[in-house]
Amino acid sequence: MRLEYFQMIDRIVDFDAATGRIHAKAFVPETSPVFEGHFPGYPIMPGVLLIETMAQASGFLILGLNGLTRMPFFAGCKKAKFRKFIEPGAELDVYATMTHDGSGFAVTEAKIEQGGPVCDAELTLRVMDFPAPELIENMRDRVRQIGLTPVGDTV
Repeated sequence: MRLEYFQMIDRIVDFDAATGRIHAKAFVPETSPVFEGHFPGYPIMPGVLLIETMAQASGFLILGLNGLTRMPFFAGCKKAKFRKFIEPGAELDVYATMTHDGSGFAVTEAKIEQGGPVCDAELTLRVMDFPAPELIENMRDRVRQIGLTPVGDTV
């Protein structure tokens, strides 16, 4: 098994705390070891990584809304639909909207577009205290890198 760094979101286009929505950009690299196996001679983005991309946009939405006070972890996916293959070099628009937040869980409706619908799903994220201080600092650095300003963030 070869795992990449799982940094799927490249920048935040819009974060609207009042409506609980986020729009992000994700640029699929031209080359990646992932494409060597999925599939040889016909490289396409694996569906599971498209779900991860929507989950990360949803996670940044939650981090933005809670001011980086608690960490969202992907916990489930329902109603996933894939409508288009994504090839290396694609520029993706990723959207997530909060539909529920409470009892330690958040639910979003998320979608990816590239000149039309690519995929969409209902995602559930477990929201809990940060399990390690290093993770808080890592997430704080990451939100700065992608241009997200969480609610109440003064740094």
